[in-house]
Amino acid sequence: MSKIFKDQFSIMKPVFSVFLVFLFSIFYCKSEITEKENTDNNPYEFHIGGVLSSNASEGYFKQTIEHLNFNTPFMKPGNTFYAHSIKMDPNPIKTALNVCKQLIVRRVYAVIVSHPQIGDLSPAAVSYTSGFYHIPVIGISSRDSAFSDKNIHVSFLRTVPPYSHQAEVWVELLKYFNYLKVIFIHSSDTDGRAFVGRFQTTSQNQGDDIEKKVQVEAVIEFEPGLFHFNNQLNEMKNAQARVYLMYASKIDAEVIFRDAAHRNMTEAGYVWIVTEQALDANNVPEGTIGLKLVNASNELAHIYDSIYILASAITDMNRTKTITPPPADCDNSGAIWDTGKTLFEYIKKQVYKDGHTGKVAFDNNGDRIYAEYDIVNVKEVANKDAIGKYYFNNDLNKMKLRLNESNIIWPGRLKKKPEGFMIPTHLKVLTIEEKPFVYVRPLKKDDGNSCKSDEIMCPLYNTSSKVLEPIVYCCKGYCIDLLVELSETINFTYSLSLSPDGQFGNYEIRNNSASGKKEWNGLIGEIVYERADMILAPLTINPERAEFIEFSKPFKYQGITILEKKPSRSSTLVSFLQPFSHTLWVLVMGSVHVVALVLYILDRFSPFARFKLINADGTEEDALNLSSATWFAWGVLLNSGIGEGTPRSFSARVLGMVWAGFAMIIVASYTANLAAFLVLERPKTKLSGINDARLRSTMENLTCATVKGSAVDMYFRRQVELSNMYRTMEANNYETAEEAIRDVKNDKLMAFIWDSSRLEFEAAQDCQLVTAGELFGRSGYGVGLQKGSPWSESVTLSILDFHESGFMESLDDKWIFQGRVEQCEDQEKTPNTLGLKNMAGVFILVAVGIVVGMVLIVIEIGYKKHHVRKQNRLQLARNYGQTWRAIVQKRKMMRMQGRTSGVGALSLSVEALPRSVLNIQSPIRSIETLPRTCRNSPSPTRAWSGRQMVHRKSDDIPLRSPIGGPPQLHFHNNLM
Repeated sequence: MSKIFKDQFSIMKPVFSVFLVFLFSIFYCKSEITEKENTDNNPYEFHIGGVLSSNASEGYFKQTIEHLNFNTPFMKPGNTFYAHSIKMDPNPIKTALNVCKQLIVRRVYAVIVSHPQIGDLSPAAVSYTSGFYHIPVIGISSRDSAFSDKNIHVSFLRTVPPYSHQAEVWVELLKYFNYLKVIFIHSSDTDGRAFVGRFQTTSQNQGDDIEKKVQVEAVIEFEPGLFHFNNQLNEMKNAQARVYLMYASKIDAEVIFRDAAHRNMTEAGYVWIVTEQALDANNVPEGTIGLKLVNASNELAHIYDSIYILASAITDMNRTKTITPPPADCDNSGAIWDTGKTLFEYIKKQVYKDGHTGKVAFDNNGDRIYAEYDIVNVKEVANKDAIGKYYFNNDLNKMKLRLNESNIIWPGRLKKKPEGFMIPTHLKVLTIEEKPFVYVRPLKKDDGNSCKSDEIMCPLYNTSSKVLEPIVYCCKGYCIDLLVELSETINFTYSLSLSPDGQFGNYEIRNNSASGKKEWNGLIGEIVYERADMILAPLTINPERAEFIEFSKPFKYQGITILEKKPSRSSTLVSFLQPFSHTLWVLVMGSVHVVALVLYILDRFSPFARFKLINADGTEEDALNLSSATWFAWGVLLNSGIGEGTPRSFSARVLGMVWAGFAMIIVASYTANLAAFLVLERPKTKLSGINDARLRSTMENLTCATVKGSAVDMYFRRQVELSNMYRTMEANNYETAEEAIRDVKNDKLMAFIWDSSRLEFEAAQDCQLVTAGELFGRSGYGVGLQKGSPWSESVTLSILDFHESGFMESLDDKWIFQGRVEQCEDQEKTPNTLGLKNMAGVFILVAVGIVVGMVLIVIEIGYKKHHVRKQNRLQLARNYGQTWRAIVQKRKMMRMQGRTSGVGALSLSVEALPRSVLNIQSPIRSIETLPRTCRNSPSPTRAWSGRQMVHRKSDDIPLRSPIGGPPQLHFHNNLM
């Protein structure tokens, strides 16, 4: 069935395809017809307004529009453009009224506005008036940043860039000259603040080249209308940067240049880069570099580009959108013109590549982009030469800077480019306690307020008050020796301080930060915020830190490893039982008793061992019993001497020989395995490395940790494959490495993940610690410096020289290894000796044997006493029996005598008996000495059959031995 369906579907498939194409054609044609019907109603005449500065500009404006009507690529057939222009009035109110009366009444679709000869408010008036109805306005000369605000100037565009766009050229210049630290000077007006904001944004968004991000050391803001600039110049002179970027008006620039010249801040060693307005100052110093917008004063070129951009936008809109007529006057019409909004968006999208002013395009604010600038160098006050250009490169499709550096004259009439900064000779150096790189101890009064010869004073640095705390420490170690060598090699002095918060630095949101912005703390924060000049500590180089500070080449190459405590062999009380498994021990114990039982059976049933043997001394010896057989089996197994109780039969002796061979093999195997378990086995690490499954499994009861905010912590954050492991260990992370290492030694932490250099040092110091697995996350320790620091190159070259000369290797031997690695290796090669911990079980076994022996002897003594008492009672009963038997015999004799004498009744009382009878001593001491016939004689009770012995309860007293006197007995005879 399915096959038939597939065949039918394959036959109908072409039919469905044709049908779908037919439906699409109908829909497309219908939409084209609808669109054509909508656009056919659009007007064919378009009026363009112009508010221009001169008659020449008005004439050129009309002439350009007339030529436009015959330019086919920009015109839709049948459409016509008309020009309506007025002259700009210096009075903005009159300008606004003229726009209403002479342009809006003509139903203009857009207005092109120039600038007045006097004043600068009239373009704003045109923008306000036209913008009220959303009529697009294209400015050709207004460069104020206020026109970029679309909340005020809602429909304003311009073919000239605002002044703030020069910031992009400045950034390119600074990178070209490699000036990465500058001081920014600007007025506090709208343009000045827009300028500094765009500069900072542009300089920080250069993602392609992290190493060349420009840092602003200081921002100097001033109120327009200066009288002097002395205080600000004093602040600038104390800064490190010597590159000054200035946005100021012509008048303010003259004041700044005047005061700077008095302080020799326009001479050699300084760099001034200024905007167009400041470049026009009368006292601009020699060597100043400025910018000049190409075609900035060519009003006719801007009129041409504006008209063609506008015509292109209207033509594009006319093809696809319904166009409604513009407002007709300013009196009665209060409605917003929606077509004006649409036209504004179409103008922003236009790109005119072959404009008279270059490539014309607009950003989202309607400001001109791709504007070209000339780079100007002031060689004399009246001589400003172009030394380069910032232009649009068609091949690269982006703006490009081209400079002729050989033609530049720098301040002081120098041909060589200044360094751009003042190199400080005294550096604030920060470090942190981290053995063996930095050892820290508090300075004691006994030291006489001075550290030892191999130490340097290093107080805690207080960032709040910028003073040193009264607690002073002395530092020594790997990094301290390196600092001393660096200072002597590249000639600088320093003041060393410890990290204010004891951390390397973490990029996190501060609790007191209301904006929620991330900030650096620790050592990194001090460098980023320029409170220190250098970090000399075991500071790992990583991308997160390198984005904010500058690193030298590594002075120590290392990686990340795992520190753990060597697993000691578990010596329990039964360690001596470890050579054999539990099953083997049970079989050996069972074999002992089975062999003993078989020996006993063989010896008992053998015809040569069932009888007693006569020894040489004439005494007889019993044959092998079960107890002796067990003793023999244990004696052979434990290799103890056997003096008696050996098998007598040949069959039992053969089994005994086999058992002795078995015991020899068992004892030899036990001895060999015991040596292997307790002496020869070397402890191994618990972990195989970072890829150990137990580290990555959250189910394993294995605790691992690192230091919060450290480079290792950042490494785990970056590694996606270690995310599960990081989430597990994040809760266990420590504040310092010292705490973590201490917990590893105390068995509170199983694995500490940290820099290999530090952990190798700890393993060399304590042979109970060991590093597990291979290194991962390889990196290096570098010297941290501020971005653009003048010491970066010198420090890097010195470190490379130290590596080549062997100085760094000598520091490794002195501080990291310290000759202790060989000690641990020798200790590893030495066989382990057995101690009480290993053999405690054997001694306990002996003690248990002693205790069991003592308990058994007590039991034997107690049993013997009980047996003796039982024998005594039995003997007493026998004595009484003999006594009673004698009495019975006496009674029989007396009764027989009574019968013969005719006595009818007899009353016998023990008291009436002679004392000699009661004191009869029986000669029988043991029942075994009696003849067998006497042992089986009837008891005295049977002798009195037919009679009853009666006694009172008060007479129920224990019988005493005849030796102590017989008890009184009363006998009653019932005569017949």
